[in-house]
Amino acid sequence: MSLDTASVKPMERLSAELADDMERVNALIRARMVSEHAPRIPEITAHLVEAGGKRLRPMLTLATARMCGYRGEDHLLLAATVEFIHTATLLHDDVVDESDQRRGRPTANLLWDNKSSVLVGDYLFARSFKLMVETGSLRVLDILSSASATIAEGEVLQLTAAQNLATTEAIYTQVIRGKTAALFSAATEVGGVIAGADEAIVRDLHTYGDALGMAFQIVDDLLDYGGSTATIGKNVGDDFRERKLTLPVIKAVAKADDEERAFWRRVIEKGDQRDGDLEHALSLLDKHGAMAAARDDALAWAATAKAALEQVPQTALREMLEDLADYVVARIN
Repeated sequence: MSLDTASVKPMERLSAELADDMERVNALIRARMVSEHAPRIPEITAHLVEAGGKRLRPMLTLATARMCGYRGEDHLLLAATVEFIHTATLLHDDVVDESDQRRGRPTANLLWDNKSSVLVGDYLFARSFKLMVETGSLRVLDILSSASATIAEGEVLQLTAAQNLATTEAIYTQVIRGKTAALFSAATEVGGVIAGADEAIVRDLHTYGDALGMAFQIVDDLLDYGGSTATIGKNVGDDFRERKLTLPVIKAVAKADDEERAFWRRVIEKGDQRDGDLEHALSLLDKHGAMAAARDDALAWAATAKAALEQVPQTALREMLEDLADYVVARIN
């Protein structure tokens, strides 16, 4: 499956199917990101929110709620909540990573400053909690607040693990489950909860979101070494330059000889990077089959996501979510 054929269609089909709901969610986002006293808040938020993101996470909430037969309005609040949490984490991430590009545009911290980005991110977290409380569901509040804590925990763990050659695949999995998969699984789980779905279905929806998020992040990490700037919305090789020990590098380090390990120690742990180092890193990833092995991991997670939907009633939305798992990993084909 290539991006030019079936891989594009799940997102397009999902977006078309949910267009009315997403229009209402976007209106809700715009209304709730307004600040009466601090105009910089909507300025910064709009810069990121209106940057052309696919709104995948809120669409997952809308899709799972409707797939489970929900006919109310609270799924709109939850979809907006999920997008606010995601946007807040992006603002914080760009400050931590000292990034200068997001979704192909200059980051908020570059256009304004780090303090503004952090504080606006905090504001969006607060707004997200206001939205989730309005559903009146303590269980929804528990799921989304726990996900918010897990996201922060994953980011802190990454600070200590990302530049340490002793980092294992198990630690990497814990990091990306926090920074990415936690919000995916919360987004899909709350859709089932708000719809009053059977507990077994709610668990399956959580598993689907978790596995989809894991596949999504592994693919993102692969694309940093083999994608294009247009595809990933940032500069190719940014993870290398930021000394992030992602899955392909972890796999290559595990098979490295002494000379190769010394190279990785210099460029990742010590941050002593020179002309030609990225190209050498790519050659080592190729030598040890690290990219192919990481791709296999992403494919396995996508298969887990699809299998989790087997007990969900067969509908057009279920088919779209199954195809979405294929779409996520098709980006590396």
